[in-house]
Amino acid sequence: MNTNQNESPFGEIIYAYTRAQAIADGVQVDVSRVAIEAGIQFPVFLTRRVFDTYVTVPPNVNGQDEAGRLWDVVWMLSFAILKAKQGQNRLPFALYVRNDDRAPQLVKLIAICGALDAGDPRPAITVMLPDEN
Repeated sequence: MNTNQNESPFGEIIYAYTRAQAIADGVQVDVSRVAIEAGIQFPVFLTRRVFDTYVTVPPNVNGQDEAGRLWDVVWMLSFAILKAKQGQNRLPFALYVRNDDRAPQLVKLIAICGALDAGDPRPAITVMLPDEN
């Protein structure tokens, strides 16, 4: 039984991969500046898969740009946050994305609210694909 309240019940941390490392490695993308414009008060990060699949414009897709596609993701996230129940830290949301010259397809994403980084408990939001958590 753990009698020291400052000690983790799981023991000493052997290794931690921080958000700062994930950003430096390109595993996550900080989109907080756009999120602020959309009215989101917390820092927002996209996983590399979300960014590459739904923000980066695929070759031969006309009438799209990265800024507009990023805005769509963040804007739909802001609506999902408005509809979320208090205390909900896992938030599914969806939007339509066109990754070819056919009709847009419905894309489902998950936003998770958690600590900004190891040692920094301020809230931050990470947007990922449903199979990434």
